Amino acid sequence: MEAQRRKPDQLDVLLIRALAEHPRAGFLELSRLTGVSRATVQARIQRLEADGVITGHGPDVDLAAAGFPVLAFVHLEISQGSLEELAAELTKVPGVLEAYGTTGDSDVHCRVAATSHDGLQQTLIDISRIPCVARSTSVIALSKVVAPRYLPLLEAEDRPRPTRVPSAGLPPRD
Repeated sequence: MEAQRRKPDQLDVLLIRALAEHPRAGFLELSRLTGVSRATVQARIQRLEADGVITGHGPDVDLAAAGFPVLAFVHLEISQGSLEELAAELTKVPGVLEAYGTTGDSDVHCRVAATSHDGLQQTLIDISRIPCVARSTSVIALSKVVAPRYLPLLEAEDRPRPTRVPSAGLPPRD
């Protein structure tokens, strides 16, 4: 039986915000920014990583600035029972940024990027050549309305307040 994961508390969310706002900061700088000891910052971040809450520290890449201004969402209908086969094949298509199994009219929802409309068309052709893809529908993104984000969701939920940590940066206790 898998051990139950600890839900992030207010301090964890504060540290995640500090990392989001200062992604290159080390533990000492995060300690200064949050008013929490360096040892606590280090232990908390390492635990968040071990728990799979923090999944990486890689750079965020603006795809348009990197030469891939065309973004599209592709909905796939696939042969029943072929999700694993599709996953393996989609990883071979460089333009596929991510893909999710979904409910509704399609089986899989993909986000793809390309250098041009011709590049997008080639990516769509590559996807349609995957044997288990029965049908695809795509829509091109015209603009980013809300950038990818997670902090509003994390901060919207009431969270326990740690008891042995200074209150700097944390909301007041009720």
